[in-house]
Amino acid sequence: MRVARQSFYEATARKRVLGLLDKNSFIEFCIPEERITSPHLPSLGMPASFDDGVVVGEGTVDGKRVLIAAQEGGFMGGAVGEVHGAKITGLLERATDTKPEAVILLLDTGGVRLHEANAGLVAMGEIQRAALGARHAGVPVIVAIGGKNGCYGGMSIVARSCDWIVASEEGRLSISGPEVIETVEGIEEFDAQDRALVWRTMGAKHRRLIGEIDALISDDMAEFRKAILGFVGRSRPLDLDALEAEHAMLSRRLERFWDCTDGMDVWARLGVNDPADVPSLDTVRFNALLGALAEGAR
Repeated sequence: MRVARQSFYEATARKRVLGLLDKNSFIEFCIPEERITSPHLPSLGMPASFDDGVVVGEGTVDGKRVLIAAQEGGFMGGAVGEVHGAKITGLLERATDTKPEAVILLLDTGGVRLHEANAGLVAMGEIQRAALGARHAGVPVIVAIGGKNGCYGGMSIVARSCDWIVASEEGRLSISGPEVIETVEGIEEFDAQDRALVWRTMGAKHRRLIGEIDALISDDMAEFRKAILGFVGRSRPLDLDALEAEHAMLSRRLERFWDCTDGMDVWARLGVNDPADVPSLDTVRFNALLGALAEGAR
């Protein structure tokens, strides 16, 4: 009997955690009854959330012990404040001490919570340091992106500091959001209402084509679980050679694409025969295209 697809995009943070982990294996830290909330929002007249918009804990995936955090995109767009950030930082620091098979970060965020700007910015730096610390300890850190908010701001930097990124076509990854770019540079530079443009420049397909995402999957909880499981227990090098290789890759990218004005220009230069068709490809055909491009590059 065919199992009904469960959407990752539509699920809450807790449903994502429970959908990815083995049944009855999740143990939550900082449980809702403890009401660990932001100390800043009430003084600003803003509503607080019982978990400050992030779920953290541990469980198993196919019997393998993992630590997991899931941002609740429905609370302030998943934005990071002091408590929110401290929970993620603490989880990653726990990984350094307890050496699980992986840390899984389900990111769904617009970046820093402007109501707690200074505390949020400090939190971003602490999260990134803790993620690199976990990696240095040999614990792979896996990011999953597929929520309504995408992954923007400081958390996009955190994501690219981790070992692996899994995303659905609905995912987006960028330092600055469309509205921010339009506000600062003007609509002539970037039209935030042009959704096709947004996905051509920030969408998961584009990020996968240029190598910033490691797996593109359909919006299906089972597919996310399968893709994440494929990276559990697998660390990437974190040394000077790896850093220099990354810098060299970025330099080659700048030389190759510096004059491109649209994602489709980049795709064409990568060897895609029909760039305009890329947005309409389902994940199966898109991944087949990736395979053909890789084969052609050999």
